[in-house]
Amino acid sequence: MERRTIDPRPDWQRTVESQGLIYPLTRHPDGSLRPYWDESAYYVFSLPEVEALEEVVEELHAMCLEAAAFIVRENRFADLGVTDRRVAAAIAESWRRREEVPSVYGRFDLRYDGSGPAKMLEYNADTPTSLVEAAGPQWFWMEERFPGADQWNSLHERLVDAWRRQAPLLPPGSPLYFAHTAADELGEDLMTVAYLMETAEQAGLPTEWISMEDIGWDRISRRFVDKKLRFIRSCFKLYPWEWLTTDRFGPHVMNTLDLGGGTGSTLWIEPMWKMLLSNKALLAVLWELYPGHPNLLPAYVDGPREMAATTGYVAKPLLGREGAGVTLHEPGDPAPAPAPQEPCCYQELAPLPSFDGNRVVLGAWVVEGESAGLGIRESAGPVTDTYARFLPHVIL
Repeated sequence: MERRTIDPRPDWQRTVESQGLIYPLTRHPDGSLRPYWDESAYYVFSLPEVEALEEVVEELHAMCLEAAAFIVRENRFADLGVTDRRVAAAIAESWRRREEVPSVYGRFDLRYDGSGPAKMLEYNADTPTSLVEAAGPQWFWMEERFPGADQWNSLHERLVDAWRRQAPLLPPGSPLYFAHTAADELGEDLMTVAYLMETAEQAGLPTEWISMEDIGWDRISRRFVDKKLRFIRSCFKLYPWEWLTTDRFGPHVMNTLDLGGGTGSTLWIEPMWKMLLSNKALLAVLWELYPGHPNLLPAYVDGPREMAATTGYVAKPLLGREGAGVTLHEPGDPAPAPAPQEPCCYQELAPLPSFDGNRVVLGAWVVEGESAGLGIRESAGPVTDTYARFLPHVIL
């Protein structure tokens, strides 16, 4: 793994925007606009290195499924902050019927510096973004700048194949809706959903477009409907399950939940059991089941334990995203850490590797449980937040 600098292509912004990346710049707190898509540098990997990382990703995914089964079997939902018995029961039933409902994709965040084993930082298996740039613009960048090279990137083909294989699980005779929240100001959610909708259409599925805010509730039929009052039988939503089950429509979601087998009204993708994998408490369960695993970091939900004095730790809100609420604590801090404002998972402090002063995290994609691609984000600080940059990569 190596970082190399390169001159950006002329008119690069218009190029990536035409490829679906309509958010190539990020507005920073000082009001300045700086590149989110950053092609002033790129990362190089060897083929054996990528093949080894692919094996790690697929092993981690299998371990996460074992952890999900453990949580359900041992009724450990309280570790995840799930105290509503009805929600816990629905998650458990969704897990038991997981073969009956489509489940498409997810993204591991990994710490990796090219020398030691990759370490799992978290798994976003419910609403992962940065998909558009990983699947399309970085592939086209490689074809233009390094013709004949390769890339850890089979995302598009695998997504189309996934929809094609899982089409029989969808309710017949009705379109698959694709929903994003209109509260998305940057357009990232919108374009992620638009891209996934495109892959479903290429697989031959009938589709419809809708925002979450335009999904209505028909009081007479007691069904979710679109703006034309058509029943929504299946819907891919880029909208976290913890929001879906707790907002004002939450009771209707639970009352009409299709967990597989056509027992309810609306089938949601990703399925409800993905709540088991996108919760940071999963990190603690994994460490409990696989202590000392070379691709895991120690993690607990009841406090930092020995890490406070030895290695330091990171406190991660169980449902945090984009680095929100994450705090870093060096070993032996003289001042006690303030009590977190929400339930956290405490993971061993493993500072992100620095390449030319940039802190790097690998976003490794899985589709249907198989390794499918890589996206790289850099940040100026120790936490990968909303101001991180996306850089392309090649295999040489």
